[in-house]
Amino acid sequence: MKEYDVIFIGSGHACWHGAVILKSFGKSVALVERELLGGTCTNYGCDAKILLDSPFELKEALDRYKNMGLASPAELDWKSLMQYKKQVIAGMQPAMQGLFDRFGFDLIRGEASFVDEHTISVAGQEYKAKYFVIGTGQNYIPLDIPGKEYFHNSRDFLSLDEVPDHVTFVGAGIISMEFASIALSLGRKVDIITSGSSALKAYPQEYVAKIVEKMKTQGANFIFNAAVEKLTKNDDGTYVLYGSEKSGKKIEISTDYILIAVGRKANVDGLNLDKLGIDYSDRGIVVDSHLRTAVQNIYASGDVIDTKIPKLTPTAEFDSNYIAFDIVNPANPEIAYPVVPNLVFTLPRIAQVGVSVAEARANPDKYRVEESEFARPCSGSTKMRRAPT
Repeated sequence: MKEYDVIFIGSGHACWHGAVILKSFGKSVALVERELLGGTCTNYGCDAKILLDSPFELKEALDRYKNMGLASPAELDWKSLMQYKKQVIAGMQPAMQGLFDRFGFDLIRGEASFVDEHTISVAGQEYKAKYFVIGTGQNYIPLDIPGKEYFHNSRDFLSLDEVPDHVTFVGAGIISMEFASIALSLGRKVDIITSGSSALKAYPQEYVAKIVEKMKTQGANFIFNAAVEKLTKNDDGTYVLYGSEKSGKKIEISTDYILIAVGRKANVDGLNLDKLGIDYSDRGIVVDSHLRTAVQNIYASGDVIDTKIPKLTPTAEFDSNYIAFDIVNPANPEIAYPVVPNLVFTLPRIAQVGVSVAEARANPDKYRVEESEFARPCSGSTKMRRAPT
């Protein structure tokens, strides 16, 4: 049975950054991976999204000048763009393998399950370590309804060779709003159905309202306060979504593609955490101020943690680096996160950092809200707020 100083369960940003640091301290390190090297961001998430999204951002900027001397607006070729994205992402695997080889990480292929606090089993083999770091991220939350097998998720959308003529999104969070912006920019018909009363609830609603209104002018159909109850598939490959609004009004939508994005949950299935007494829920694994679980030699990193800190790639890197130094330094201080900015890739963008405007207004003794007016070509005046302490 092979033994290591540290075994990371996962190979994404929540893991390999810390592994690099530990190797520099002479520690023996292994990473367990059941899918593609580099995890979600590298292969199925932010990298793929940015590659596809950037031309849409450029088109958005150019379109603002089409009545100011730009004779022809930009046109997008999704098929060519997808070929480019697939080419770039495919190159990530040899790049990540080369990175791991260069740093001397052992790679264990398969799905990990804890045997005890110092042992995991992967593909029928057992491996021991002084410390473990769980960096398995999140999975999308499914809806358990008839026809649920017809749902697509963000991974599927980011690999579409062609965007269907009519796309229906279930959920009005970040993923749905970002991908709907792309589909609308391509001239597709879009429905967005959500159980909530608004879109992007975590962001200033007066700005969200502007984005929603813009999307409506592009043809988006928003249905709020609604429940999806059933999906069926027609012989021609199209789908029908059935549901009802809170008012009792029935919903029936014929569509070419249905994407579910109603939230994400911690990816802990199969880890056997219950056996070790490690607390977790769909929100994530419970950790202390050093990112340790209830079993002190087992850490959690990145999106799999139950935390209010934005679950972003930079946060996962920060966690991973912190854990590495915590392992090598018994006197390491408690983790202290910097202010984490976050951005929604709608068209236009919406971003925030620090406390929300709502929180600042609710605490005038602590914060002062200031407004600055600025203008963009052909888009009128926009308000920008900051809430300094």
